[in-house]
Amino acid sequence: MIKNVIILGAGASGLMCAIEAAGRNRSVVIIDHMKQMGNKIRVSGGGRCNFTNLHVSAENYCSFNSHFCRSALARFTPADFMAILDRQGIRYREKSEGQLFCLRTSEDILSMLKCETERLGVDFSLQTSVLKMRKKGEFFEVLTNKGGFMAESLVVATGGLSYPALGSTNLGYEIAREFGLKITRLRPGLVPLTFDKNIARQFCALSGTSLNVEISCNGMHAVGGMLFTHTGLSGPAILQASLYWEEGNSITINLLPGIDFQEFLTDHSQSRAQFATVLSSFLPKRLAQRWTELKDIAWPICQFSTRQIEHISHDVHNWKIRPVATEGFQKAEVTLGGIDTRELSSKTMETNKIPGLYFIGEVIDVTGQLGGYNLQWAWSSGYAAGQHA
Repeated sequence: MIKNVIILGAGASGLMCAIEAAGRNRSVVIIDHMKQMGNKIRVSGGGRCNFTNLHVSAENYCSFNSHFCRSALARFTPADFMAILDRQGIRYREKSEGQLFCLRTSEDILSMLKCETERLGVDFSLQTSVLKMRKKGEFFEVLTNKGGFMAESLVVATGGLSYPALGSTNLGYEIAREFGLKITRLRPGLVPLTFDKNIARQFCALSGTSLNVEISCNGMHAVGGMLFTHTGLSGPAILQASLYWEEGNSITINLLPGIDFQEFLTDHSQSRAQFATVLSSFLPKRLAQRWTELKDIAWPICQFSTRQIEHISHDVHNWKIRPVATEGFQKAEVTLGGIDTRELSSKTMETNKIPGLYFIGEVIDVTGQLGGYNLQWAWSSGYAAGQHA
């Protein structure tokens, strides 16, 4: 089969690229080894698809080159994607902090993308495994278990290593290496953090306990939910912190954001109540008890000295814990690292070394924070490549 454009990957970036390229009257085929398209879209936002965020900016992304994403994000914005949904009558709502979700289910967006690709004549070859590829003159030749495909443009939209159960593979990185492109270090992102066995035993009774906290790690600050698991910590604030956490780092947890605990203890310095009892009026009871035991505080507030009040308050607002690892790519929502952005044009996503070869979406070293930023990068980078492939 000979086309103008071959796209490897039927995820968000690949589908957007196909729509834009086909809209320019380019003949397009999407190849994917999975049975159905858009698996990550389908599960995003708990099945309601957190498809973008109203507050998208380059500061919401992690990359070796923090400026690389600016061009694509500026040329296809959240408002542009919202306009598509408005035209299709797909209803959505803002959940919190600019996060936009489908009012019904993610199937609304998948159906819209499928209808657009069909309207524009995009061909699909699903359940198709790539066996070999090469550049033959001006064309890319892709050999698969369903035969050969040729095109003058090849777009790699294969995603990262996260969520292997949804079909992720290392194909995109293999292609990059085959063409001599550099890849930055790959690691799990937006992923729960784990404790060593000793610390895990200390908190095992807290599994399932959740609360709102503020977390700091390597200059990053995140406010949101934190959940104790049987192996460590999860929840939105922890997932956000995982983008910045490195092995050997501690994270700092403010257990009472927005509360001046030192002022509270000072105002109640005559109270005969046990500290654990007082703390449990702010925190889940099991956590208040466990934290008090770890700090070895076994006396009532009225026996605290001024210095002890300062010290304990500081610890409540600056509780340091050192995770030892993450739960890995199996539980990660995204992959940190990827195709080195110095290998690509920030305007077109085309490689600098090989004309006609493009990389888009998660396979690139651009990773968004939690809250719709990664799907927006998929739309924006797919659009950018689709305008030129």
